[in-house]
Amino acid sequence: MSRPVTTRRTLLAASVAVAATAAATALPSAAHGAGRAAPEGGSHGGGGSSVAYASWTSAADWHGGLGRGTRVDHGRRPGLAIGTPAGTLPYRDPHGGTTTERWEYATWTSPRRALRHPARQLIASWNARTPEGTWLRVEAQGTYSDGTESPWYTLGVWTSGDGPDVPRRTSVDDQGDGRSTVWTDTLAVTEDGTRITAFRLRATLLRAPGVHATPTLWRLGAMTSDVPDRFEVPPTAPGEAAGVELPVPSYSQNIHEGRYPEYDNGGEAWCSPTSSQMIIESWGRLPDPEDYAWVNPEYDDPQVCHAARYTYDYRYEGCGNWPFNAAYAATYDDLQGVVTRLDTLHDAERLVRAGIPLITSQSFLEEELDGAGYGTAGHLMTVVGFTRDGDVIANDPASDSNAEVRRVYRRRQFENIWLRTKRYDAKGKVRSGTGGVCYLYFPARPSAVQRRALASVGIR
Repeated sequence: MSRPVTTRRTLLAASVAVAATAAATALPSAAHGAGRAAPEGGSHGGGGSSVAYASWTSAADWHGGLGRGTRVDHGRRPGLAIGTPAGTLPYRDPHGGTTTERWEYATWTSPRRALRHPARQLIASWNARTPEGTWLRVEAQGTYSDGTESPWYTLGVWTSGDGPDVPRRTSVDDQGDGRSTVWTDTLAVTEDGTRITAFRLRATLLRAPGVHATPTLWRLGAMTSDVPDRFEVPPTAPGEAAGVELPVPSYSQNIHEGRYPEYDNGGEAWCSPTSSQMIIESWGRLPDPEDYAWVNPEYDDPQVCHAARYTYDYRYEGCGNWPFNAAYAATYDDLQGVVTRLDTLHDAERLVRAGIPLITSQSFLEEELDGAGYGTAGHLMTVVGFTRDGDVIANDPASDSNAEVRRVYRRRQFENIWLRTKRYDAKGKVRSGTGGVCYLYFPARPSAVQRRALASVGIR
């Protein structure tokens, strides 16, 4: 298709909700999608929500975990860094980014987080800085409802750069124990009737021997969820953001078609990094021109090419890895990024009213979203406001020019394609939706109004 293409990540969206109810119907781990799991356990929805987000961000948080070789950086933005390394460990980059095979390391393991609402999925996200020669690995371990534990699953090998001194950013395939597995960046329960009742996260900070720089981890968190299977979600009336539209730049992914096909076949698949770049710039952050000096000077909006390159997942072979996009956003000064789910369009309105736009993941047939002009098995776009009638104002990168990016989508259609977990494809086959997945980017020091809005959806 000419707009958001059906990629391996797109197909993952269709597999996760199905896997949650019957493992036999799940797609194999080689099939990934732009959207996936669902809400979980109660922080922003009270007892009726299945969405929970937990994070570690403060000096007290870092001191409360188990560190081996780490130190806590106090100050404006407390973080974890390598102190005296715990030792060295092997890692051979399967994607040929570096020939270094042993790395100094330090680890930090979070306290076990019990869930108010047992979960079928977990998506971790993180914010970090990785100077040259440094990188990090994020892992998760779930406790099942029978008290046993999953393996430690790798949810990302990540670095902000891609030079010859660090491994390539990558997800890891072929992880599982017969009860759960990992699809790109989502830990998903595949055994019918089983749930995750608690979890731990582990971050490993690494650097090449002889390098004195250290990664710094500022935020580590995870969204857990168990959204019910549903083809339809209840309609909502216009809320508090009716008539509010935020100033967000408009960038088209389609103008980049054919450019840099080594990054997910070029701009036709760049909905996620294009959306990310729009929201990053809405907060006044821009890459330095020297950062994208590698881009052909004849290309418009070179910062979009830059975003695609630095969100690219070499295993998934795409730019749509959700946590990698959030981590990319957080490489900009004093900006944070998280991946979570929202329960209703009213949650999105509360954020927009506070000045926080969001990036949403959805799948739909062309006739299900009037004015889009395309159908997709997985696509990211930005929600930047609401009309006075409550319809959604979206900057949709699947447009043929920057001038056409701003769209108005009917409220009822948009909320259903975004929040549902089940849908029919063009052949009438049951697939799944993302159940409200979104990225939220916001300042390291949000205003009081923004803090309240974030807290209302479980983000601190």
